[in-house]
Amino acid sequence: MTADSRYKSRAPQTEYVGFATLPNQLHRKSVKKGFDFTLLVAGESGLGKSTLVNSLFLTDLHKDRKLLNAEERISQTVEITKHTVDIEEKGVKLKLTIVDTPGFGDAVNNTAWRPITDYIDQQFEQYFRDESGLNRKNIQDNRVHCCLYFIPPFGHGLHPVDIEFMKALQDKVNVVPLIAKADCLTPFEIKKLKERVREEIDKYGIKIYQFPHCDSDEDEEFKQQDKELKESMPFAVIGSNTVVEARGHRVRGRVYPWGIVEVENPSHCDFVKLRTMLIRTHMHDLKDITSDCHYENYRAQCIQNMTSKMNADKRVESPNPILPLSTPDIEAEKLIKTKDEELRRMQQMLQKMQQQMHEQEL
Repeated sequence: MTADSRYKSRAPQTEYVGFATLPNQLHRKSVKKGFDFTLLVAGESGLGKSTLVNSLFLTDLHKDRKLLNAEERISQTVEITKHTVDIEEKGVKLKLTIVDTPGFGDAVNNTAWRPITDYIDQQFEQYFRDESGLNRKNIQDNRVHCCLYFIPPFGHGLHPVDIEFMKALQDKVNVVPLIAKADCLTPFEIKKLKERVREEIDKYGIKIYQFPHCDSDEDEEFKQQDKELKESMPFAVIGSNTVVEARGHRVRGRVYPWGIVEVENPSHCDFVKLRTMLIRTHMHDLKDITSDCHYENYRAQCIQNMTSKMNADKRVESPNPILPLSTPDIEAEKLIKTKDEELRRMQQMLQKMQQQMHEQEL
């Protein structure tokens, strides 16, 4: 018997190593740490934005809100209001931040989206500063992960302000279009409006949130669910926090003279599909795209701007090589060398980042 055979005979007869428990470890760590999610809602006043958000997360984020009259709404400018609430369900903690945009769409001004884009950029800038600082262990992520854009149910498709807004935000945040107050329309009208909105999104080259491709090894139920979600965009939604009696059951809905509209009835609206996409199936994908795509584009642009500025400063501060170097010139030369080294590091970071982005696109 050789040494190799003796070694093999003493080896443990098992094929189980133990790394299959890694998902459980990640799950415990994630549950202990909790999750952050920032949702921005935008659209004209009176489309039920606050009601829908309260319906999605079973909370009341605007209980102290003051309703404005018509004159106040006309004179109001776009403001950014932020509401944060901690939600816990079966031991899982979610820190939900809702960014509202009252005043958007109330005035005839197609540039009302600028305060919103500025706010998104400010969150990117703050994250970039924290990430570049010394204490990077407990960085708070306030980046906007998703924007629900409410489209009015009346009209024949997208308004000019809708087009301008979505095009302004398409490279900064995941835009999910919604048809608000779908109970104002018949099923046939909803179908036609969805087709019209999809056609105009393609026509004007608007980039909305794209569902990831479903893997071939997924079960058939998940594939069918994914297909239905993709076909339902833009989601036609109804929001209500009122509990009513329908067919012997207590449900959330709206009572009309002709009947009851149930918020969580899939045959009445797409509320359940929106909640499934936003919370149960694609929340992590929305966060990943925000981090790996939108934020990385912003970060690359920041580094490129810093590099350009350093090159410009170098040209301005470069001493005359013909003249002999005095003591101040020697100090300037040292400063330039230091900046050259920093510039090389920044360029290497930029090249590495561009390579990573290119690999992700492939």
